[in-house]
Amino acid sequence: MIIRPRPHGWQLLYILRGSIVPAVAPKVLAILLLAIAVAVFAEVWHPPGIERVSVAPFTLLGLVLSIFLSFRNNACFERWWEGRKLWGQLVYESRSLARLCTALLADDAPRRARVCRLAIGFAHALAARLRGRDAALAALPWVGESDQARFGQRLNAPDQLLAMIAADLAQPLRAGQLDPILYAQFETRLHAMSSIQAGCERILSTPLPFAYTLLLHRCAWMFCVLLPFGLASSLGWATPVVSAVLAYAFFGLDQLGEEMEEPFGLEPNDLPLDALVRTIEIDLLDSLGVDPLPAPLQPHRYLLQ
Repeated sequence: MIIRPRPHGWQLLYILRGSIVPAVAPKVLAILLLAIAVAVFAEVWHPPGIERVSVAPFTLLGLVLSIFLSFRNNACFERWWEGRKLWGQLVYESRSLARLCTALLADDAPRRARVCRLAIGFAHALAARLRGRDAALAALPWVGESDQARFGQRLNAPDQLLAMIAADLAQPLRAGQLDPILYAQFETRLHAMSSIQAGCERILSTPLPFAYTLLLHRCAWMFCVLLPFGLASSLGWATPVVSAVLAYAFFGLDQLGEEMEEPFGLEPNDLPLDALVRTIEIDLLDSLGVDPLPAPLQPHRYLLQ
């Protein structure tokens, strides 16, 4: 995620870090070169019939394309925002779990530490799973030595961590040291964390319909490629400038939608999962009285991972 102060004045014209320009620059440059060639051809050779080429069809096509791009970007932003809400809920549920451990397992410090560390491991494993990394390896430092032998035997490492927490809490329940009503409070937190994982996996495994994305991508290219031919008769030498500006707008919206469609990736505008995991790590270690605590992750060149 890009974290930087809001630009003002002339900064809006030249800022590259955090903008979509680096991703669409090759496409815009290609349209600019095409538009220059069309403008030179139209102004130098004056081919017959070029005055009959009207810009009106491009106006209508551009309007329709912009409307559909807006619909797609709204759908992509909804996926991005839902992912952020799910991770915000995970921060809340993790803090609630730590608070319950502090209140209800005050006389069992080792068990309280195990549960909190496994919850931290769950956050690390979920982030790794969403980004295509080894989830078991990411959570391994937070699993106790006695549990490391059996950890990682299941394909779903985050779910196994929740099962390990439930099994750890079931021991005082069976021993009569934890009231069933109080155990239900723990189970509610674990159920919510499992629901968050399922929600993130649903976003990850269900992209927008490919045919819809492909149609808009093709239409954007056709519009930008054909546009210089429609502008050359009326704008002349100004055709390359107008074509490049419109290509930047349409290609930029298309690229931005692609980045937000997969909110858990590593693109500049994707969610900062590593920073959110570090927040959970700090809060739960703080509840255990660990000192010193790890420092929060900071943006590097305005980019927060």
